[in-house]
Amino acid sequence: MKDADIREPLFDYLDERYGKNRIFEEKMIGQSRADIIMIIENEFVGLEIKSDADTYARLERQIADYDNYCDKNYVVVGKSHEKHVEEHIPSYWGILCAYEDESGDTRIKEKRKPAQSPKATINKQIQLLWRPEIALIQEKYSFPKYAGKSKKFVMNYLIEKLEEVELKSCIIELLFERDYDKMLEEIKTFKKQKRANRRNVGAKRGAKRARRAMK
Repeated sequence: MKDADIREPLFDYLDERYGKNRIFEEKMIGQSRADIIMIIENEFVGLEIKSDADTYARLERQIADYDNYCDKNYVVVGKSHEKHVEEHIPSYWGILCAYEDESGDTRIKEKRKPAQSPKATINKQIQLLWRPEIALIQEKYSFPKYAGKSKKFVMNYLIEKLEEVELKSCIIELLFERDYDKMLEEIKTFKKQKRANRRNVGAKRGAKRARRAMK
């Protein structure tokens, strides 16, 4: 069973199982590209697909990255991996199996439920936000804009100032509402403002040097 044979039935299963959700495909997390990051009401759920043609060569690295970003994780496998996949994943990972029913349709069944990842942190989850989304959290709580500071600085500031449950709620809400077209325009605007700020700072520094040279 190929990856393409698994994805659509998997999405149908997730919709039926979890109700309201937001799916992000091929998302970079750490050093890995996650097949699926699913956002639900109060959790990040990772799903790594291992089709019949896939190997376990990169799985150890992928597990480490999924664990850091996601509260719970599944490996989704075809028939060829079903018997042995447990040997390659932690005991707290869930297992979903894709199989063909009598009519030839692909179905998903849960072989093992996932437990909480012991390594997931808000420090990693906030990295899934874009800078303009982070700015919306700053605006919501009337925090300083810190326009000249790095994204990392602002993320650390929010982690320090807000309770983890509250910040996580903000992150999940923003990811649910993410409008790619609107957000890309906001990113362009943000970058233009940042360049303008740098030019203004540079001009002020140049003026100061000129005044010193005239003394």
